[in-house]
Amino acid sequence: MVKLAIEELLKILKALKPADPSVIIGPKVGEDAAVIDLGNGLTLVTHPDPISGALKFLGYLAIHVPANDVAVTGAHPKYFMPVILIPEGIPLEAIEGVVNDMRKALQEIGGHVVGGHTEVTDAVTHPLVITTAMGLARKESIVRTSGAKPGDLIIMTKTAGIEGTAVLASDFREELLHRGIPHTVAEKGEAMIRQVSVVKEALILAEHGFANAMHDPTEGGVVGGLTEIAYASNTSIIVNENKIPLNPVTKLLASAMGVDPLKMLSSGTLLASIPEDRVNDALRAIKGEAGVNATIIGKVVEKRDYLLHLIRMDGSTEVFRSPHVTDEIMRLWLRTK
Repeated sequence: MVKLAIEELLKILKALKPADPSVIIGPKVGEDAAVIDLGNGLTLVTHPDPISGALKFLGYLAIHVPANDVAVTGAHPKYFMPVILIPEGIPLEAIEGVVNDMRKALQEIGGHVVGGHTEVTDAVTHPLVITTAMGLARKESIVRTSGAKPGDLIIMTKTAGIEGTAVLASDFREELLHRGIPHTVAEKGEAMIRQVSVVKEALILAEHGFANAMHDPTEGGVVGGLTEIAYASNTSIIVNENKIPLNPVTKLLASAMGVDPLKMLSSGTLLASIPEDRVNDALRAIKGEAGVNATIIGKVVEKRDYLLHLIRMDGSTEVFRSPHVTDEIMRLWLRTK
């Protein structure tokens, strides 16, 4: 999957802009979930997501990825409608595996499938799942990606590239072994798939009112998530790479494949913009209530001529001016086509 150029996407969003005043958050770059006012202070939060960059964990990610995008808005993702597209000739056992993994993910977050669609089609070459997640939230508790304010500190939970590590370790296993990665290390990387949910920590931040903005970085990784926050909020962000936690397994696998772990699929990592005077309370709440580590990695500043100013380990700087960052895992997939 490759995202549209920002200019093309903006044309589409402009053409499809909703006129209904009950739409609190509609189509906007950086805002993954829609928020609809249901009246009496209640909102519906909903988000669809296709899983096209993973094979082994297709069903598991098809629940957790859209669930994360609903949770970072402050709603508990509870209802799901998957569309399962199956290429002709795929054995039933393969689809049963996808469905079983979906069920595991639903159990982990207390979610339920309430409808959907299945279809055998020659339009796809491998199984594809597109899932719409939905949840309810009080109107006053909604958190926007576009809410970051100058002076906020950026915190990040867990480590960078969690989802990408698991995908590398599973879908690129043979190549990793050929490049000298021990089987035991690859197994540890694959096991990181169990860390891809940010529902707990996102809801904690929303419930306590700590976050001005939250985002679940998927395509483009942590770098992509940061640029999207900055773009949506009309701000800039400065981050130090040496502050960004990285699992040693992620570092090994990314190095072996020649990819940047900060630019690869990162579901499981929560990015949040927190007022400086509340950030320590937020870090304690995430650790104490969710058992999740979080780290301050940067700060939000007034809008400059860039979205993200990334200070690399060696002291060099990398500047990003577009909210769209090419994902390293997707780049590897395209290389094989």
